[in-house]
Amino acid sequence: MKLGIVGAGKIVTEVLSFIQEIPAISLSAIFARPNREEVLLDLQNTYGISRIYLDYSTMLQDTEVETVYIALPNHLHYSYAKEALQNGKHVICEKPFTSNKHEFMELKELARQNKLILLEAITNQYLKNVAAMKEYLPKLGAIKIVECNYSQYSSRYDAFQAGETPAAFNKEMSGGALMDINIYNIHLVVGFFGSPKNVEYWANIERGIDTSGMLLLDYGDFKCVCIGAKDSEAPSSVNIQGNEGYIHMGGPANSCDSFEYVRLNEESIRVDQKDHAHRMYDEFVEFERIISEQDMERAADMLEHSEKVMNVIERAKKSANLVFGSDKPFL
Repeated sequence: MKLGIVGAGKIVTEVLSFIQEIPAISLSAIFARPNREEVLLDLQNTYGISRIYLDYSTMLQDTEVETVYIALPNHLHYSYAKEALQNGKHVICEKPFTSNKHEFMELKELARQNKLILLEAITNQYLKNVAAMKEYLPKLGAIKIVECNYSQYSSRYDAFQAGETPAAFNKEMSGGALMDINIYNIHLVVGFFGSPKNVEYWANIERGIDTSGMLLLDYGDFKCVCIGAKDSEAPSSVNIQGNEGYIHMGGPANSCDSFEYVRLNEESIRVDQKDHAHRMYDEFVEFERIISEQDMERAADMLEHSEKVMNVIERAKKSANLVFGSDKPFL
């Protein structure tokens, strides 16, 4: 896979830290705005990236770039993905896929028309331990309660409290706890159980953006709460409770180092099938396989999963009266 990277932020640095361990991926190019040129040069020298670009359209004309990985602020995902698809490139887009479902559906149709692969970079849908957790679910009996808590005090929250508007708390940039942190919980739950019957989002709103909140998902036979917080902190965890046992995962839903399966009144079983330290490694291995083998069926399955998540996001935003800048043309 000949990869062109879009962005030069923290998540890009994380990807570059392991990407060379996947020999089938070649780093063809990286793009960022002109004010980031020095950063690009450093990344190029450190990681052996073939070319740097300060103009996105020019990079998209590079025949040595067949797939574009978009790692930009949330509100830019749609426009950059759209331009890449229009130029015949496969697209891997960081979560959240888009700011709203209207944008998502347009990208989905554009990929279909151009016979291109469009994928969302969402770690927990590709982790081996999450796949193992799914295999244990039937052993829990009837599911009763699901609880996911991903709470991490944002380094930018103090600035937000002081009157600034950093991207993480900017409604014009599709920021907030739902899109930035709780989305991992949503992906995990939807990946396990599909679409909920009802969605309610009880959000703590400050200056028009959710700094934290509780997402209530009603699955009929069982109930789920997904907590995401950027204004406070607590130990993150995932608990899935059935009438015959439970699963406990310590840590946030964007990674899964291990989990415990406990059958009632029996000793716990620790499960760890992770074979790489970085949480993003497994997804990029699979992205490369899907694209190189043109596995359109797997790509369609993952796109269907992302659509279900977008449906939950839309219902949650409506419940909490959250409106992003990108939503306004559709109101």
